[in-house]
Amino acid sequence: MSGFSKREDAFENKFAFDAEKRFKVEARRNKLLAQWVGQRTKMTPQQIEQYAAELIQHDLKKPGDADVLEKVIADLKIRGVTVSQADARAEMSRCIQIASEQTANEG
Repeated sequence: MSGFSKREDAFENKFAFDAEKRFKVEARRNKLLAQWVGQRTKMTPQQIEQYAAELIQHDLKKPGDADVLEKVIADLKIRGVTVSQADARAEMSRCIQIASEQTANEG
């Protein structure tokens, strides 16, 4: 294997590793967001778990975070809880930070 091929393989492996890590962080963020929504809407633990899975699936449909943010705000509104976009975005930022720290500590 030439030096170029080794570097190319290393780059591809790094890209795959980073993509997997990003997915894990975003999935963890969505679980934390589901807990936040669940606390405000008095969901049961089972409902929170189901909502977390729903958020993770929703997040896979479109790139970016805007769709998840819109869904959270809409779902809260349906359940009678009004939250500003700024507050929801701040919670999303807090959750991504916690998720990043948690997944980094996992190895």
